[in-house]
Amino acid sequence: MIRTENIFKSFDETEVLKDINITFESGKTNLIIGRSGAGKTVLLKILVGLFKPTSGTVWYDDVAFTQLDKKELRQVRMDVGMLFQGSALFDSLTVEENIRFPLDMFTNMTAAEKKNRVNEVLERVNLEGSNKKYPSETSGGMQKRVGIARAIVLNPKYLFCDEPNSGLDPKTALLIDELIQDLTYENNITTVINTHDMNSVMGIGDNIALLYLGKLVWKGNKDEVLESDNDLLQGFIFASPFLQKLRDKALNR
Repeated sequence: MIRTENIFKSFDETEVLKDINITFESGKTNLIIGRSGAGKTVLLKILVGLFKPTSGTVWYDDVAFTQLDKKELRQVRMDVGMLFQGSALFDSLTVEENIRFPLDMFTNMTAAEKKNRVNEVLERVNLEGSNKKYPSETSGGMQKRVGIARAIVLNPKYLFCDEPNSGLDPKTALLIDELIQDLTYENNITTVINTHDMNSVMGIGDNIALLYLGKLVWKGNKDEVLESDNDLLQGFIFASPFLQKLRDKALNR
């Protein structure tokens, strides 16, 4: 579990996050949604330790994450996996070398142990035999799966995903969503996903937090979205005519 306690964040005189209190549950897909400028990316960067909050605390289970020193942070980060928006693979490294990178950084495993672990996660993301390919030789969907494999290679307790479906076609995006959800359930991971993809919201939104101008304005799950009377949520979610029809159907059933 990850919990934020009274998180504020300012840059110079601009207050970007205002008193954010959210709990991200273990074994659940926890989504942060909101329009551009809502504060989603800043919050995600605070959660992973890339930004420090102006005030407030981020708790990883019973550990005050935002109060750790560099040595303590390094230890906790061994339990953290990160899937970046653009996959962030190293172009000059093969698929196997990209996935092995965290093992090289954080473990004392032998070369054989690393290779076995890489093959395990490649199999889990359905990319067996892709070890020697370079990112340029793979599709966007494959690159996302390589990114997921790298994110889970250390068996993380916490997984952060920044716009995991960005740039993907709807079918591939659905497969990525299902893979992230399956891994979350299988391993009881605390998964936090920053997204604006409404298919993700309605498909895997176990817990959803809506930010608006730096404030938390709604919390719920995918089943509660359709019946919510929150004006800000409706304005964000139901900009799509298709989803508006779904909501109308749900309310009239």
